[in-house]
Amino acid sequence: MKVQVRSIDQITIIDCSGEIDLYSSPRLREALMKAIHPGGPSVVVSLGEVGYIDSSGIATLVEALLLTRKTHTRFGLFALRDNARSALELARLDKVFNIFGNEEEAADKISSTQPFAGLQESDSSRRKS
Repeated sequence: MKVQVRSIDQITIIDCSGEIDLYSSPRLREALMKAIHPGGPSVVVSLGEVGYIDSSGIATLVEALLLTRKTHTRFGLFALRDNARSALELARLDKVFNIFGNEEEAADKISSTQPFAGLQESDSSRRKS
């Protein structure tokens, strides 16, 4: 898997290509952990050239999403192929991530999304006294 990081305006774009699996997901994780920080730019991940993503790749994306909650960073995915979209839908994570059709849409709409959209405190954690 290849991971390339670039910036446009106030957005960091992480381009992925190849397979995201147990052996390659640490490279994606490293790029995400460097890109996501308090006061940092919005971060979007391009999955258009990803032919396969397994549970470790999904876990890496979820970890990044959770970090955006702590840092109040906007985060999204774009250009998902059918296999990546199916994996997210199966885990019902398509309701949690900001997902855009292409780079232009992501760049245009990411600034209007809520940081950590889709993640809400559970009712049980709100009831603790």
